[in-house]
Amino acid sequence: MIRNNRIYRDGALLWETSQDLELQDFLRSGYDQFSGQYPKFHKMDPLSKLGWLAAEILLKDAPLSSYPPESVGLILANKSASLDTDLRYFDTVKDIASPALFVYTLANIVMGEISIRHGFKGENAFFTTDAFDPGFLAGYINQLFLENAVAACLCGWVEVMGPVYEVMLYKVERTGGGLVFNADNLLKAVSI
Repeated sequence: MIRNNRIYRDGALLWETSQDLELQDFLRSGYDQFSGQYPKFHKMDPLSKLGWLAAEILLKDAPLSSYPPESVGLILANKSASLDTDLRYFDTVKDIASPALFVYTLANIVMGEISIRHGFKGENAFFTTDAFDPGFLAGYINQLFLENAVAACLCGWVEVMGPVYEVMLYKVERTGGGLVFNADNLLKAVSI
């Protein structure tokens, strides 16, 4: 979980900056601290950087590489998709008659960058919901488990809207015949 210039893993504070940094500076510091080896990071918008960094931290010591790539899914949600980045982009090109610039913003880019880095090739989706809804995510993922569409999943909430940013990621794996993933498990995993 990343919130307010702090990074948590398993409910414990893993790292924090010594001062209150702007989001871009915080993300750059976190990248240097935890990865620093993915040049495409610098092309991403804040939403993508935030999701990518959280996935790097969560999967560093416990990757999902023991599963076939096509059986690992990625299910994320947020409230604004890439609205914050889109608005900032439009401000920068409003005086250009015909902007022909590509901006690396869409929520799908978050999915793509995490999937490429970790080799996930299974089911993926990025939902836009009014608020963090662990019941919806749990239900969707359990349905994927029941249909044998995935054996493991990285799921959660990734949000950037102005100065507010937060990411809560959870790794879930299907066990035996029973489904152990539910909304309570997800809330417990991301609570601080």
